Amino acid sequence: MSNAQRQTASTPQGDTMNFDLPETHKMLRDTVRKFAESEIAPKAKELDKKEQFSEEITRKMGQLGLFGIIVPENYGGHGMDYLAYAVACEEISRVDGSQAATITAHNSLGIAPLYYFGNDAQRKKYIPQLCTGEKLWAFGLTEPGAGSDSRGSKTTAKKVDGGWKINGSKIFITNANHMNAGITVQAVTGSKGEGRPELSCLIVEAGTKGLTVKSMHGKLMWRSSDTCEVYFEDVFVPDANMLGKQGDGSKQMLSTLDRGKIGIASMGVGCAQGAYEKALAYANERKQFGKPISGFQSIGFALADMHMKIEMARTYLHKTCWLADNGKPFSKEAAIAKLYSSEVAGEVTDMAVQIHGGYGLMEEYDVERFWRDHRLLRIGEGTSEIQRLIISRQIGCAD
Repeated sequence: MSNAQRQTASTPQGDTMNFDLPETHKMLRDTVRKFAESEIAPKAKELDKKEQFSEEITRKMGQLGLFGIIVPENYGGHGMDYLAYAVACEEISRVDGSQAATITAHNSLGIAPLYYFGNDAQRKKYIPQLCTGEKLWAFGLTEPGAGSDSRGSKTTAKKVDGGWKINGSKIFITNANHMNAGITVQAVTGSKGEGRPELSCLIVEAGTKGLTVKSMHGKLMWRSSDTCEVYFEDVFVPDANMLGKQGDGSKQMLSTLDRGKIGIASMGVGCAQGAYEKALAYANERKQFGKPISGFQSIGFALADMHMKIEMARTYLHKTCWLADNGKPFSKEAAIAKLYSSEVAGEVTDMAVQIHGGYGLMEEYDVERFWRDHRLLRIGEGTSEIQRLIISRQIGCAD
């Protein structure tokens, strides 16, 4: 990406939303699309089959500028906006959900908490190395007994001389093993009374004594992304590793998830777009009863519905990005974008398999991988049910 692209992309589009994608963002889209098709597409099937994380592709994505997209240049980032981030995530997801998962988790969950809540010393120490693609950072929230209930964490951090000792475990953590530089961990640091835990976020560097990471295999989806179990056994971190204020952990995590929903929504749009394109091409090529199956009304209407839903999902996602880029509240909109895009991805990938018929069930055809990859989008960053709960509360439903 050129400096001109970054500079223009970092400027909010003003008080009136423009539905035309800026020229710089079109250039970004085309650059990332070319990269995804040339560097990722030829390897995606094999990596998925082997459940193999690719350090090579990760480094190349870093060299392209896909890490630290929204981080200012003075911290080693690329100074772009959330619309640019959404465009880039969509293009990678259009080819491979696993590589897109690496991007979204690292940007939204890894870098973002350090940037938004870290002090200047923490930002300067950790963020520059995370914007190059040489190192990744993880976000430790989910536990075996704490998923949708993010305040149900059982991992504890006990105050000791000069710092904190962490004990507990996390599960389904992305980017915690390969190329990992550290993890931001939510832990119980005390009590607020009436059985309410005090939650804080702490920075744990990779290689810290007592920290154990185990990659998870046998996944339905994102098989070449790095999903891990993380264990803490008397893991000591100094006081300087507290992220923000003690007791602000839940606020930090929820704010992080709001921004993370933009990434997941982008993945939903990209996944649906990729599956739709495969289905359209197949329907124009496949002949039955003497003509392409796209000429039959049932298939043509299905493809029209797929296209319509993708366009609607993308438009609302871009509205959410516009709100974030212009400093406006976007929590409700992020929930809507994440919910709608992820469920559209489910509908579109399912129909793409149906249009392919029996071939859609075979590894040879990419639609079966798109169908598998979409499934986590309705669970990660808050389930579809949690998004509906958030939306219902924001529109004034009784709590």
